[in-house]
Amino acid sequence: MNKIKNLDDLRKMKQDLQNKIKLRERGDSPEAIVQIKVGMATSGIASGAKEVMNYLIEELEKRNIDAVVTQVGDMGYCYAEPTIEVTLPGKEPVVFGYVNIAKADEIIEKYIKNGELVEGILPANYQSID
Repeated sequence: MNKIKNLDDLRKMKQDLQNKIKLRERGDSPEAIVQIKVGMATSGIASGAKEVMNYLIEELEKRNIDAVVTQVGDMGYCYAEPTIEVTLPGKEPVVFGYVNIAKADEIIEKYIKNGELVEGILPANYQSID
């Protein structure tokens, strides 16, 4: 277990535990909710991914949008950091690049709430293995 050195460490630990509990509770049908993965490798963090992730978690909760936000490692789009992958129920994942707070807000309002595509979509450079 990591040592808690400051209030931010405690908040991060709390958020991680809440995300794990939320994911576990919805584990029987994760495809029924919005899933957002935030690229949190070194390049992502240096580009502001931590702030974007915190904003997404807070805003989705404020707007009563049923979603799970998780952090992942390098998504292979280092040139476009911070990056997030959004999977809407019943849809294929979409990766957005150069995501800042304003872009995250636009993604929530237009893409997640209304299903409208917004600028910043990156082409898939990988293939999922089933």
